[in-house]
Amino acid sequence: MASFDPELLQLPEVSQLVLKEKPELAVELYCQWLSLQETKNLVKALIEDAKAGSALTFASNSSSANAAAKNSLHFMFPAGSMPPCSPRSTSLPPCSMKCTPEAELSSLFSPLKLVSEPVKEIIPLFYFQNGLPPPEDLKAKCISTIDNLFVGNMDGLKIQEFKTVTKEICKLPTFLSSCLFRKIDVDCTGRVTRDAFVEYWVNSNMMTKDIATQIFAILKFSDRKYLVQEDFKPVLQELLSTHPCLEFLKATPEFQEQYAETVICRIFYHINRSGNGQLTLRELKRGNLIAAMQHADEVENINEELRYFSYEHFYVIYYKFWELDTDHDFLIDRQNLIRYGYQTLSYRIVERIFSQVPRKFRSKVDDKMGYEDFVYFILAEEDKSAEPSLEYWFKCIDLDGNGILTADEMQFFYEDQLQRMVDLDKEPIPFKDILLQIIDMIEPENESYFTLHDVKRSKLSGNMFDIFFNFDKFMALENYDPFLILEEHRYPLLTEWERFAQREYIAICKREDSEGNTTTNANGDILWDERYDAPF
Repeated sequence: MASFDPELLQLPEVSQLVLKEKPELAVELYCQWLSLQETKNLVKALIEDAKAGSALTFASNSSSANAAAKNSLHFMFPAGSMPPCSPRSTSLPPCSMKCTPEAELSSLFSPLKLVSEPVKEIIPLFYFQNGLPPPEDLKAKCISTIDNLFVGNMDGLKIQEFKTVTKEICKLPTFLSSCLFRKIDVDCTGRVTRDAFVEYWVNSNMMTKDIATQIFAILKFSDRKYLVQEDFKPVLQELLSTHPCLEFLKATPEFQEQYAETVICRIFYHINRSGNGQLTLRELKRGNLIAAMQHADEVENINEELRYFSYEHFYVIYYKFWELDTDHDFLIDRQNLIRYGYQTLSYRIVERIFSQVPRKFRSKVDDKMGYEDFVYFILAEEDKSAEPSLEYWFKCIDLDGNGILTADEMQFFYEDQLQRMVDLDKEPIPFKDILLQIIDMIEPENESYFTLHDVKRSKLSGNMFDIFFNFDKFMALENYDPFLILEEHRYPLLTEWERFAQREYIAICKREDSEGNTTTNANGDILWDERYDAPF
């Protein structure tokens, strides 16, 4: 009580007008009331009642606190100064339950009521280790189709008979049939029963997964999270043994092996963007291999599938490698590679390739490039618009490996081109003019250097690399070669690689035909391709 300001207790002078003009006066009065010992006792009593779980009533449980509250309230607000209670509304409907005074007081102090146990909400299962189970109607329909295919074969289907299951039920390319068969026939019995197939395809929820995930699960080993090149060999063996367009290769097993290796190298070149030889599910989904597989399974002429499986493309790659590999040991060195394309490449870029900066050789022989390494090289060289090619050549030009191409680095490689112009009595083009031309083509964010992002963003980046180390393509670009322009207009939907392979295959066949040793068919026949109006 000693802390009270007597002037604040002159309540008759505190009118509503004063409180409106000076609301801080009400705050001071409230703070004074909170400092009273009676108020502290009231709050303490209410807390004890709440802890004990008893009803919060002033009349029975907290009489002393109630009395203290009355005294303090009357002390703060003397008789006649209490504001009237608000009138009850007569328009509200009567309450369905009779409220006692205790219940009314309890509702006023609802924050202090005991909270009952919350009702446990049942959350439906949202994670399934083996994938989302199929709907019952879809599952029943699938099992019905399975029963029809396995009818009369209760002991199971052999590997030759299993293709129908792969095609009609799994909706997968037929040349994946043997891989799927072996995945289910874990005991190597030579047969897949109806129950074993239902367990693998239906009960493990394989049927609900997307086709890329299905193929990934079928091809990979169970303890790995990626695919390696070996995983694709059974697929290519099945394709070679079943596709009608490749039957002529059965007489030459060595070419079957080279065809399979070429296709697999092309797959990893385009899809395995990390370049570590470990193809992940994400990379498989982002690539176009699934569509290429389905297309190869549907067409009668495998050469119509241009992305990976074309025999013509394989033949061009193998022929180019065989030309360079003069001793036919399936290895080529610097001197061999410098002869590629009638010595169109510069010495400095060949040296850079053999330094293995853009890609480590898989040949396991020092300073020798194997067939797989050559496949990567020729794909990068003949289609510089592709993203793997841009990364390949960017690493070659980036001498210090800092992720940017400077004028000094570009000039280093361009010096070989200048020397060739001099040797061939052509008017040399100064590097400063070339640099301005390249800046206009690439439009880098910073004109003092080029980043890989700048290179990938421009559609003319391939021309930039041709200027630095491919003399023939550089001259064709400078002279606006009409043949190349006509070819681009004639086949606008083909990639640079596809146009190159088409052009080279026709030239090879004409050359072999004139020499009388065409071997593109098992019978020695020259087939005819109406698209090119030329033998193939």
